[in-house]
Amino acid sequence: MEMMRSFIIEKDGSTELREIPRPRINRKQALVKMIANGMCGTDVKMLHRTFKGFPESIYPLMLGHEGVGEVIETGEDVRGYKIGDKVLLPFVDPDPELYPGLGSGWGAMSEYGVVWDKDAVYEEGEEAPDCAYAQTVLDPSVDPVDAVMLITFREVLSNIRYFGVQPENNIVVFGCGPVGLSFIKFLSLLGVSDVIAVDIFDDKLEAAKERGATRTFNSKECDIVKEIRSIYPNGVDYVLDAVGSPFIVNQAMPLIADRGKVLCYGVPEKEEITIDFSKADYNWQVIYQQMPRKREEGEATEQVMEWINDGKLIIKDFISDYFSFDNAVEAYEKLLDRQISKKGIIVF
Repeated sequence: MEMMRSFIIEKDGSTELREIPRPRINRKQALVKMIANGMCGTDVKMLHRTFKGFPESIYPLMLGHEGVGEVIETGEDVRGYKIGDKVLLPFVDPDPELYPGLGSGWGAMSEYGVVWDKDAVYEEGEEAPDCAYAQTVLDPSVDPVDAVMLITFREVLSNIRYFGVQPENNIVVFGCGPVGLSFIKFLSLLGVSDVIAVDIFDDKLEAAKERGATRTFNSKECDIVKEIRSIYPNGVDYVLDAVGSPFIVNQAMPLIADRGKVLCYGVPEKEEITIDFSKADYNWQVIYQQMPRKREEGEATEQVMEWINDGKLIIKDFISDYFSFDNAVEAYEKLLDRQISKKGIIVF
């Protein structure tokens, strides 16, 4: 049995690189040798053992969901991949035979992964799983290491489309980390009239300006409600939580206009929220998108690549750190200590 190393989170939250069997593929899958994997806020919640749908009972588990790899083997029914293709979003599924007692937090922080082929030969009434529609072949013009950012980009664009933000709208974005900066950049590229960035760090607010924020506010240094209401006396159309913190919903209540919307992206650490809407108008909505649909992510690829090819979207602008897979444990310690300012990437 061929083996590989995988980044494992133990039941107590400690981490290690552990040797486990290499995944197997079926007739409609391809085996991928991993090239790189992105680090993100979802990983932090996994490390804290607070991510929705992943109870402590399924730990230890394999981490990672922002992977890029190279196809090294294909199943007999595969038509959409060939050996050497670079592909987005390989996973390692839980397999009771190969990985008894080991769960999967998608498992892309492993030396090998698996992708489904949506174009494979399927029997009548059979279809590819949803993930197959986001497991797309990478455009050869993009560096395969930096390409992990495309996964964030596609998620963000598909979320903007789902939320329905239009060019004539105004929006306040709370949080200027990698996800928040991606939202700000894309909202700007889509021509949204006023994109207001809020954070507690001036360097992040400066980065938001560079990516198209029309105004920025440090919420530790000013009264956000007073500032926003001085610009929009009747409130704003949208407030976006790009952090995944339920308290932002309550911060948004006095900011939104009548029938305004609070947009929440990501999975909060607690699966409950108490909303104090005493300072809100009479009519409002709170919309959560905790897990973008993979088909919608795949459909966002074309627009993202168009922006990249036109020079309107520079991938390197969103990346701050690279780490070798051998040093992945130390890299995640840096992530937990907030020592990674933008996107951190693990390179195999």
